[in-house]
Amino acid sequence: MAGPLKRCLVLPRDGRQQHGVAASCLRELRHKASGILAIDKDKEPITLVLAEDGTIVDDDDYFLCLPPDTKFVALAKNEKWSSRSSDSGTTWLSESVDEVDSAAEKWKQLARQLKDDLSNIILMSEEDLQVLIDVPCSDLAEELAQSQTKIQVLQDTLQQVLDRREEERQSRQLLELYLKALKNEDSILSKVAESETVPKKEMDVVDTGTSSTSTSAKTVLSHQILTALKEKPAPELCLDSQDLELVLKEDTQALALALRWDKQKAEALQRACDQELSKRLQQVQTLHSLRSTSKGKKTLPLGDWCKGWKTSGEDASRQLMNRAEGLASCSLALSSSLD
Repeated sequence: MAGPLKRCLVLPRDGRQQHGVAASCLRELRHKASGILAIDKDKEPITLVLAEDGTIVDDDDYFLCLPPDTKFVALAKNEKWSSRSSDSGTTWLSESVDEVDSAAEKWKQLARQLKDDLSNIILMSEEDLQVLIDVPCSDLAEELAQSQTKIQVLQDTLQQVLDRREEERQSRQLLELYLKALKNEDSILSKVAESETVPKKEMDVVDTGTSSTSTSAKTVLSHQILTALKEKPAPELCLDSQDLELVLKEDTQALALALRWDKQKAEALQRACDQELSKRLQQVQTLHSLRSTSKGKKTLPLGDWCKGWKTSGEDASRQLMNRAEGLASCSLALSSSLD
């Protein structure tokens, strides 16, 4: 006879969604979790671990001792649980921002992340940064238990982070335009040279590798992430760091099919996401180094934090802008010489 039902919460490894499930034993919970989370049969059996610390739960008696509404992470075969606490060295956002009905609830969740560690600003998406900027200064000051003067400094810093990313986006667009123009010039010159030395021949049709032979590959990225990747210029700048990691883990062919791009373009996008993620983590490490030298304080003062952020981020942005402007000048000079 089945025992009493226990309320549980199950979520996938990325923690992006959670579902309520009632089960009387571990076997039943595993079965329901596999169905609700749409885990493929070839990725079973799944392993259930406690969301808070990764403890593997494989004993029914232990399961029955757990309180109602315990959170379980369902790991598919060969998946490993990984901590996202601030002590892990990567300083991921301390908790995923769940989709909520109320904008007020969302900004409060984001504010709590800043209360835990201000360096989480670097890891946030542009959308989350804008949410915090739009919050009335008095409300944010009350939530963070800080003076309005300090909160104004904080919101100014958030705006600077957004402005810096926009500067980088414009610089990268300028670089892309330059490289595209250079490629077109090389193509024109090569065609002119070929027409002068070689009789015209019928061109062979070349397989570019973009055929849909791997249509079975499916992406696990959300619609929101895919939309940003497809529509935003330099999309790696608008995503938060957790989304960047998801893009990096995505199969390149599946990503190309989902975006309707060729594989080379998808690979270039993943490289850009990898570089952006590495840069953000380096900035976080720099800020933590500053905090560790600040007499062991748990939280770096806002003024020092802003100064540290500018030091870690300003040089890279300036170098990218200078490089873009320099390449644009070279492009103009090259065009003049060709004329």
